[in-house]
Formats: sequence, structure tokens, C-alpha cells
Amino acid sequence: MCSGKCSRCIGTSLYPLVLISIICNIVLFFPGGDVKYAKDGHITQEVRYMGGLIGGGFMVLIPAIYINLTAENGCCGIRFGMFLSILFAATGVAGGLYSFIVAGLGVNYGPLCKDGGIWMTPFKNSNSTYLTDSKLWGVCTEPKNVVQFNIGLFLTLMATSGLQVLLCAIQMINGLFGCLFGACKKEQSEENKCGQIFIK
Repeated sequence: MCSGKCSRCIGTSLYPLVLISIICNIVLFFPGGDVKYAKDGHITQEVRYMGGLIGGGFMVLIPAIYINLTAENGCCGIRFGMFLSILFAATGVAGGLYSFIVAGLGVNYGPLCKDGGIWMTPFKNSNSTYLTDSKLWGVCTEPKNVVQFNIGLFLTLMATSGLQVLLCAIQMINGLFGCLFGACKKEQSEENKCGQIFIK
């Protein structure tokens, strides 16, 4: 079992997921592609929690970088590096879960929009039934198409953060195996090289 290669694969896979999370969260601040709603504070509350930016973004980016660097580390200290990767991956799991929960709330409560001239969250108590009844979406007169906008981006965040949690959880298991049994079958020869370097 080569846990070093597995770490490299996981670390590399996390990068695009982090980028998607950050982009989705930033775009959510501009419903209808207009900055005026952010300026006036007419933004869905769950967007302000910045689950995609903080949770699925930076809280996963740091573990992704470390996990990738651990995989590149060839010899000395690889077991300790794998142990630390478990802690970093746990941070990634926490970040992914935060992003997933916030996005889930965003989908459940629906968007903040103008309904009958009043800014409100008309679907907050609908128990997500509005998702399957597109006829209800017309109550939101402003921003334009905000319901589809919110649903699309929050569902993307949920899918992305779900993958992040899965990958980081796999890395926690992988890191445990790497810590106990070494990073790879070739580790022994790598350790010998390290020993030769120190002897010289």
C-alpha cells in the first residue's frame, strides 16, 4: 500500500474543489450579477456566513497544501508527517462540514428577495417544498431569477463540500496507515538514502 501516492492524489483533487467553493461563495454576494444588493445588505443570511469561502475554501486549502507536501516528502520524518496529515485532514473535514451545513440551510430557507415590495425570505417556513414547485418562485420579483441563482450555487457548494469531507476523511485513514506502516513499500530504501546522507 502506497499511502504517499494516495496523499498526492487526494491533495491534488482538493485544489479544484477549494476553487469552486470560493468562486460560488463570492458569486452568491452578487445576485442578478449586480453589486447593489450587497451594498444595500439585501443578501441571503447564509451567504454572510461564508461557508464556501472560509469552510470549503481556506479551511480545506491549508490541509490540501500540507497533504500534497507530505506526499512529496520522500524519506526522514514521513511517519510523523503522515501523523500531522491526519490532524490537517480533520481540519478539512470540519471546514467541509461547515460549508455543507451552511449551504444546506441556504437551500432550505431560500433566498432573501423582494416579495410584494418588501424584502423578506418567503420560503423560510416552507420546509424546502418550494424546490419542487417552480410556480412559487415568481413571488420573488427582485433580484431577477434569484431563486434559481441561490439553488444552483448552494447545491453546488453542498456537492463540493461533500466531496471535500469524503476526501479528507479518506486522508485521515490513509494518514493513519502511513503513520503505522510507512508511506510506501519503497520507504525503506528512502530511509537508507537518508541514513547515508547523515553518515556522509
